[in-house]
Amino acid sequence: MKNTLLLFLFLFICTIGFTQKISIEEYLNTYRDIAIAEMKRLGVPADITLAQGILETENGNSELVKKSNNHFGIKCKETWKGATVYHDDDAKGECFRKYNSAEESYHDHSEFLRYRPNYAALFTLEITDYKGWAYGLKKAGYATNPNYPKMLIKTIEDFHLNELVVQAYNSKPVQGKSDKSEESLSAKIETKKEQLVETPKSTIVDVAKASGLKAIFVDSGVSLLAIASNENINFHKLLAYNDLKSEDILTHPQWVFLEAKLKEAEKDTYTTTGFEDVYDIAQINALQLKRLLKYNKLKSGTIVKPNTILFLRKKSAFHNHAKNKNIKIHIVQSKEGLYAISKKYNVTIDDLKEWNSLESNDLKIGQELIISK
Repeated sequence: MKNTLLLFLFLFICTIGFTQKISIEEYLNTYRDIAIAEMKRLGVPADITLAQGILETENGNSELVKKSNNHFGIKCKETWKGATVYHDDDAKGECFRKYNSAEESYHDHSEFLRYRPNYAALFTLEITDYKGWAYGLKKAGYATNPNYPKMLIKTIEDFHLNELVVQAYNSKPVQGKSDKSEESLSAKIETKKEQLVETPKSTIVDVAKASGLKAIFVDSGVSLLAIASNENINFHKLLAYNDLKSEDILTHPQWVFLEAKLKEAEKDTYTTTGFEDVYDIAQINALQLKRLLKYNKLKSGTIVKPNTILFLRKKSAFHNHAKNKNIKIHIVQSKEGLYAISKKYNVTIDDLKEWNSLESNDLKIGQELIISK
């Protein structure tokens, strides 16, 4: 009799445990809005984020997520200063980040991808290119499982997660002024500059080196007064160099220039990858903010929508074609020359040089070229 009761109790507990498991549909309904908000904040596609969350947490049922709110299996790494838990993964007792909430985990996941140089190439892809993102994550070292990209793609396609990305950008005005959550985000960016989209570090490094200016990359929470003291620069000059008025503590990671920025950038244009603040665009291009605003007829504090081309010079080949809505632009890739580009688009090298005001055949990675009249 006693054994029968114990067996019944065991089966009852197991039944409860089984019924309390979260389904994939429930996981998606719970975290879909957070993923979309993060996509608009830092440019990580919502379908990729949700698919990763489903796989990494067994749709919210894994032991790790229950004890840490860690939805993406992000390990501590050398820069993590928050709470931690230990969990068996590739090795026994590995250190994982611990969060106070799922939303905090989603927030950190976006920043983990956005601000690490090895993931920079992902942000050159279209936000709807979930296959490119899936294989790019594996290539960048996010997961050790060789089937990780296929698993992500299957999850996205099985549950039509890619439709979320399209709907998120097509269902509302770009500025989102009719949506209170969008207004709240824009206001937060305007007043505190705490949740800004910025170019990945690797891109910023290239820009800083190309400009030939003295600059240092610093994390949030760093005092500008301390930087001025350490670099032996007048504090007010440092503020002027970086288009700041009275801020002392930096609210997000950025480049701090130790000398005056450029009046004209070395490249003609910059294309936004997410909702970006004009201040950050000026910083990552080593360009004086007032010049950027003047060249593009913008106001300080403007949040620019994704895939917008901004002028970085007073006069450029792009200005001459700005009224042409059918203009085609090519971004120069690694080891790509004018000959290869001319063949790809069936135009002549001379045309490319004329349309882009090129004096030589030398090109730089990331340079934007007009490839049609």
